[in-house]
Amino acid sequence: MYLIPSHEMLKKAQRCGYAVPAFNVHNLETVQVVVETAAAMSSPVILAGTPGTFTYAGIDYLVAICQSAARQHRLPFALHLDHHEALPDIERKVEAGVRSVMIDGSHLPFEENVATVSRVAQLCHRYGISVEAELGQLVGQEDDLTVDEKHGAFTDPDAAAEFAKRTGIDSLAVAIGSAHGLYKGEPKLDFPRLEQIRRRVDIPLVLHGASGLPEKMVREAIGLGVCKVNVATELKIAFADAVKGYFKENPEANDPRHYMAPGKVAMRKVVEEKISICGSAGKL
Repeated sequence: MYLIPSHEMLKKAQRCGYAVPAFNVHNLETVQVVVETAAAMSSPVILAGTPGTFTYAGIDYLVAICQSAARQHRLPFALHLDHHEALPDIERKVEAGVRSVMIDGSHLPFEENVATVSRVAQLCHRYGISVEAELGQLVGQEDDLTVDEKHGAFTDPDAAAEFAKRTGIDSLAVAIGSAHGLYKGEPKLDFPRLEQIRRRVDIPLVLHGASGLPEKMVREAIGLGVCKVNVATELKIAFADAVKGYFKENPEANDPRHYMAPGKVAMRKVVEEKISICGSAGKL
């Protein structure tokens, strides 16, 4: 098995009324947990890496680990570039074997966003590589990028239709009130806006910032056309809390094979929960 583009799995999710969960991975342990759990639950899955993750792990290392996981579990899945901005950087990772790309020009004026995304789409589509882009901006922190509340912007439904048509992207990430990182208060999603976007845009829609969203909200978003749900912060918190707890009980511990284990168990519970919420179990 090998790493695949994401657009066909998202189209299937769109036809069948579920969503594919996309988990941000950072190291060997997160890849192992996500892939093993997805294989056990027969769920399609996307493994996402921010620019910081690829810098930390190394492009070739991360691609090789994911390819090995796909072969071992006979599970075709996508390794996805999350929130990438630079075309040369995307080109390097595509050459290394990545087949799913998010080009993030959401911080740019509309016409510049269209132009930037179009260049990436033209490059990637020559090789059958999936392209996701974002219109509107989520507040919060993703990798080294921080967007405060005054600079956050919701997706305009009419602009979304024009954006999707002009860029030729395969999926569109929408800003409807979700946020990167932890929510400071009770999250509120603009479901009427999502419904309007769905009426105007026929490609799969993506919900970023799903960590911490109530299950009911995520299910409602999926019912209104979201086909990909991104999860990052909840995995990190589960892993970190479990490892901290292990050290608290075992202050003299020094073997990563031991102190990493509870972190993996904690992450597995999160992955199982998100796959169940997305309705993707048994959809391979």
